[in-house]
Amino acid sequence: MSDQPTIYELAGGDAAFRALVEHFYARIERDPLLRPMFPADLAPGKQGQFLFIAQYFGGPARYSAERGHPRLRMRHAPFAIGQAERDAWLGHMLAAIDEVGFAEPVRGALREYFERAATFMINRQALPGIELTG
Repeated sequence: MSDQPTIYELAGGDAAFRALVEHFYARIERDPLLRPMFPADLAPGKQGQFLFIAQYFGGPARYSAERGHPRLRMRHAPFAIGQAERDAWLGHMLAAIDEVGFAEPVRGALREYFERAATFMINRQALPGIELTG
């Protein structure tokens, strides 16, 4: 174990990550590109995202206890995620990070992770003049 505080601890624990998820989902609710990809009831998704990111950044292992391995690509495979969807999703997450007001080094760690994760979720490639959907 390290004596260094985790990003979860530096951020302020559950309250900070719940705030991040709430700000993010408020943006998703208004997004015409992304909102159709989410179920009508956003509450389960909010809870899952909260548990995952809290755990990822050093919080309690509640996500794994409830849902097992994250399998992010597998869980997102049913959704057509191209560059536009990635950029919209990431834009909302980065704005939510700013809205919550995380200080460094938390802000940088969150931004770096979500930039990588958003790119990792891309599962549809566009060709010049052609959008692939399968």
